[in-house]
Amino acid sequence: MHSVGVDLHKVNTQVCELDEAGAVAREVRVPTGRKHFAKLFAKRERLRILLESSTESEWVARYLEELGHEVIVADPGYAPMYPHRVRRVKTDQRDARALAEACRNGIYRRAHRCSEVHRRVRAQLAVREALVRTRSRYISIVRALLRSEGLRVRSGDASTFVERVGELQLPTHLEETVRSLLEIMEDITERLREMDHGLDVIAHSDAVVRRLCTAPGVGPVTAINFKAVVDRIERFSNAHRLESYLGLVPGEKSSGEKRHRGHLTKRGNTRARWLMVEAAWCVLRGKAPGTQGLAAWGNRIAARRGKRVAVAALARKMTGILYAMWRDGTDFDRDKLRVSRVVIRAA
Repeated sequence: MHSVGVDLHKVNTQVCELDEAGAVAREVRVPTGRKHFAKLFAKRERLRILLESSTESEWVARYLEELGHEVIVADPGYAPMYPHRVRRVKTDQRDARALAEACRNGIYRRAHRCSEVHRRVRAQLAVREALVRTRSRYISIVRALLRSEGLRVRSGDASTFVERVGELQLPTHLEETVRSLLEIMEDITERLREMDHGLDVIAHSDAVVRRLCTAPGVGPVTAINFKAVVDRIERFSNAHRLESYLGLVPGEKSSGEKRHRGHLTKRGNTRARWLMVEAAWCVLRGKAPGTQGLAAWGNRIAARRGKRVAVAALARKMTGILYAMWRDGTDFDRDKLRVSRVVIRAA
């Protein structure tokens, strides 16, 4: 079987094909698109194709599999795939050859390919996040314009901001200035209501999401996103691996007798990490029911290291709790928290 390395990019893709003896059978650069891949790989004998995980990798892998080939999506951070890479000499042709050699010799680490259902959920959550951020940005702009005229909007939820602005007597010129933003915000709020209704349906129909929502500070959006990012809990052997996957563990640069632990690695899915941090803030501020034990644990760390460090530690601990709840099929039980033991370890 021939081995193929595909160095995939947004516009153009470099392809290197090796025969059974390891000699280069073909090297070509083509535009990234289905019709160009069809010209290369359709009606060919079965090939083993290796490509790196990226934004485009999933649809490319699915399309090549439809053409009858074996496709491997590899972790691009696996250094042994590029044994001959020199920092000053890096080209797409060299990378494609390295991928082909890694494919032929089996020197790669498979990247996880998310299920189609969870890929669609993650896409919906990405759109929702963009809408929320856009509305927040527009609210800040309108508030600033109102303040410049000595006007203030009463406090309230973001979904009612347009209504609260309508309670004010705006000067004519200011009303004309902010009208377009307010109209867009109304449309965004309506779209968000529709999306949140769909997420509520998912939360009520999915047993795992319902279970995760029993944890303090964890709502439907956080639970759904957590499940969609993790995809299958079995692929993590323990909670620490999941915490590391989400970038919630501190980075470390140690050598000899010197040990230095720095900021969070912030690897993995940004949205999942951000939502877990927000849940931790909610718990630390005591806004969620059943948080006394977790809040006390976090506040003890905050007294020694500050609130930012405490929130990061609390987000990491809550990730471990969600992992155990999903793995064991149990709801959150605050009586099972071993807070004193954790405090001693964290000291």
